[in-house]
Amino acid sequence: MHAKTMEGLIGARTNMDMTNVPMRVFKEARRKGDTATMERAMGYVRDFEDHAYQYKDKADEGMKEEAEEAREEEKLAREEAIEKRREERKKAEEQKEAERLDAQKETKNTENSSNLPTSEHLSDDTNAVPQKPKADSVEISPEGSSLASQSAGAIAANLPDAPVFYSSSGAADRSSAAQGGGTKVNVSV
Repeated sequence: MHAKTMEGLIGARTNMDMTNVPMRVFKEARRKGDTATMERAMGYVRDFEDHAYQYKDKADEGMKEEAEEAREEEKLAREEAIEKRREERKKAEEQKEAERLDAQKETKNTENSSNLPTSEHLSDDTNAVPQKPKADSVEISPEGSSLASQSAGAIAANLPDAPVFYSSSGAADRSSAAQGGGTKVNVSV
């Protein structure tokens, strides 16, 4: 906490506490009917309140300075973070560039080594392109294919040939579907 802020808060609190004594004297003088003592006590109360407001202004000023310092520190921290990110990005780009150059060197080395004659390349066709490895494949056994055809047949057997209509109770009414092919359906909501 800023020194001005602390001084202002402590001074304001102390002066507000110090108003209690003259207020007590004021109340006692009012009970007795002593107006001169009442006026003197109220003068002290006003003086203490004025001092309290001066300290309050000092505390406000200190808090403004503190907020400004905090903003400056935050700005510096932000700038440092941005600079740090720039450096990290630069290092990452340099690393990527180095990896790319290494990869290019490796491809050149593998191309040079693949140009050397091997037993595979010593065939009659000198312009032959090397074969790529075949992709993985899946073969279904005869037992699996028979099970697949049976399950597909069972599903097709369970499907109705004609549309199924349901009554208001939710039961399937297959008799009306079997009777007429061009049945009209009225739907109301």
